[in-house]
Amino acid sequence: MASAAPPLPVNAPDPAHPPLSPYQSEADPWIWCLAIPLVFAALTSIRLTIPSTPFFDEVHYLPAAREFLKIGDETGAQYLNREHPLLGKQIMALSMHWLGDNPLGWRLPSLVFGTLALGASMRAIWHACAERFATISFGVLLATGFPLFVHARIAMLDIFMVAFLAIAAWQFAAAIAEPERGRWRLALTGVALGLAMGAKWNAIVMAMVPGLTFFAARLSAGRRRLVMSRRGLPVPGISLGEAFVWLGVVPLAIYALTFAPGYGLRTPLLPSPLASAGLIAFHATILDLQSQVLMPHTYQSAWPQWVTNTRGIWYLYEFTDNAQRGVLLIGNPLTMLAGLPALVWCLISGLYRLDWARVGVAVGYGVALGFWVIAPKPVQFFYHYTVPSCFLFAALALALSDVAGTQRYRWIAYAVPIGSAALFAIFFPILTAAPLEGPMSFTWWTWIAGWR
Repeated sequence: MASAAPPLPVNAPDPAHPPLSPYQSEADPWIWCLAIPLVFAALTSIRLTIPSTPFFDEVHYLPAAREFLKIGDETGAQYLNREHPLLGKQIMALSMHWLGDNPLGWRLPSLVFGTLALGASMRAIWHACAERFATISFGVLLATGFPLFVHARIAMLDIFMVAFLAIAAWQFAAAIAEPERGRWRLALTGVALGLAMGAKWNAIVMAMVPGLTFFAARLSAGRRRLVMSRRGLPVPGISLGEAFVWLGVVPLAIYALTFAPGYGLRTPLLPSPLASAGLIAFHATILDLQSQVLMPHTYQSAWPQWVTNTRGIWYLYEFTDNAQRGVLLIGNPLTMLAGLPALVWCLISGLYRLDWARVGVAVGYGVALGFWVIAPKPVQFFYHYTVPSCFLFAALALALSDVAGTQRYRWIAYAVPIGSAALFAIFFPILTAAPLEGPMSFTWWTWIAGWR
């Protein structure tokens, strides 16, 4: 008679009932990933066409976009705003072609891409950590954090860059979480990175992160066949050589393709500046324009002021459309500061627990901000903090998710997103160019001197 099988040791996994994966243990909050962006889009649409004339940097980008509408005309099309790539202005031009050269045609693409950035960011953090509370709270924090909302309402290039970077983060995180779909996810990552760089050069440093992450993971595994081995993290089944194609070659190829319409920007007597110089040589012109010494600006600031949320920008403050109106770019007073200790918590706890989602948001913040610390751009503005702020809010959401798992401090995890939404409601009038009582109305929201 066969002897009975020995009992399993305490806490040992039961072969008949293997432990649940993170994706099985918590329900995918995909409905929230749709609902929060839809509410965001609805709020963004309020007074989207006010002011009815271009404001702030729209005065630079809209004339450049209009030139794309002239390609093929007898009068020719000028190559304006050469210091920036073309993709964002092409998107604006396409919208103006469909909807007309009017405020809706100028700004609707920003609303669409801002909404897309929010949804993609939520999917990215879900695939990175598989924590339902962190995903939902991140959506609320990012939507009510001010920078994403303000840039979803103005015809500037930043929102297109942020949206494509968010899509790249989503696809890269999904490739790691679902390696069986890793190949096409990495391919989409590469396409999105190329489009992000084609929208604005500021994306270049972040575009390097997925490839370097893949390389570091494989290098740390100590594989003898480093380039060709398909084993190991971050995406089993994909070799380092193949990853170089998806995360290195594809982004550069897509980026180059975004310049194709630029060859049509020419006058009847002069060829396109892009065609004359060639794509590679033309980048010297872009670099020279990017690094030129500009005149000091009233609203210029430096990175310590971004981190402490002590210097904002009035995108608009004037009497327009029959009322005094304003649009102020600052960070949410609560979450911009609460996110700083959350970054430290994510880095320390992530390293201790080997939780790469938490380490990743802290490192991502450091890379995104560090670029501006060393960038040879003498005049900088708070809107350059938009990408770092996305990582800041992600770190805060992950820290709150840890707090939500406690009994004593669980209330804090809910109080912070609620407080963020409440402050968003308070500042809503000067985020959306609402009619104000008079020229001195700004004092109600300028709680510190640096916001004036």
